Amino acid sequence: MQLHAAAVLLLLNSGATAVSAHEVRPAYLELRELDAGLVEITWKQPILPSGDPTLALRLPLEPQLPSHCVEASRALPDVTDTVLLERWTVSCGDEGLAGARVEIVGLARTLTDVLLRVRWADGNATDHLLRPDGPFVVLAASAAGLAVPAYLELGVEHLLFGFDHILFVVGLMCFVRRPIQLVQVVTSFTVAHSITLALSTLGVMTLSQGPVEAVIALSILFLAVELSRGADPSSPMSRWPWSIAFGFGLLHGFGFAGALSEIGLPGDARVTALFLFNVGVEVGQLLVVGGLLSLLWLIRRIPVDLPPLTTQLPVYLMGTVSAYWFIDRVAGLL
Repeated sequence: MQLHAAAVLLLLNSGATAVSAHEVRPAYLELRELDAGLVEITWKQPILPSGDPTLALRLPLEPQLPSHCVEASRALPDVTDTVLLERWTVSCGDEGLAGARVEIVGLARTLTDVLLRVRWADGNATDHLLRPDGPFVVLAASAAGLAVPAYLELGVEHLLFGFDHILFVVGLMCFVRRPIQLVQVVTSFTVAHSITLALSTLGVMTLSQGPVEAVIALSILFLAVELSRGADPSSPMSRWPWSIAFGFGLLHGFGFAGALSEIGLPGDARVTALFLFNVGVEVGQLLVVGGLLSLLWLIRRIPVDLPPLTTQLPVYLMGTVSAYWFIDRVAGLL
């Protein structure tokens, strides 16, 4: 299946609009009800790394609780290369959190999502996913059981806004010439990144996110170089694209785990939350593949005679963007 240059170019232009080498990661807010109306708050938000941790750039985000919740104590913040962690306690009196309006001030001006987890005093918990177009939620009374559908939504958005992952999938599809190969490539990539996503998130095997993101960019550059050499049906890339998809899919799984490693999994529903996040990633991947195939079907029915240069221009753009990402990420490590 030979991808039409205009379709690939459209996707590349979409990725180029977010040419920043670092993907947008979610923030995390946990509200834990204690006795006597006390609420323990944990707030994690992504920051842009710099050579000096004290100069790291934080997003202008602030959790806001109702006025009847008054701060009682606050611990010193912790700053890592990628996360600002703050903890404090508020007193909400007899009203508690039931019916409280929780808002992330400034979220509407960002591309970041916030996973809100509420742990009620009776042991139950609920999760909410706050977005720029919906930066607040009114908390209902304690729910019966833990709700984790937010992880499914988080997985979908993590793939759709992970422009490096999208470019890699598009690059793989350029080597697909038969429907069976498309099934093999998608399945291989899915199985591979599901394995390393689970291993990394559950703490069995972890890798530093900085080097992982650099090598992910290198994997896209590798595909661009192979594509620039022209279609060779006898090359391993053309004959067994599924093997390349599986090998690099193992690496991309560690990249997918980056989002979960910063917000964590609910202790009493780790497997369910991990499964839903992975399903969300697959849904996002299928949306990309299905959208591209639909676009190709439409373009092939439009009688347009494109110049020969358009068959290579998308490949050069893919190589340029991925090379920039690789250099930027390596520079960040140094």
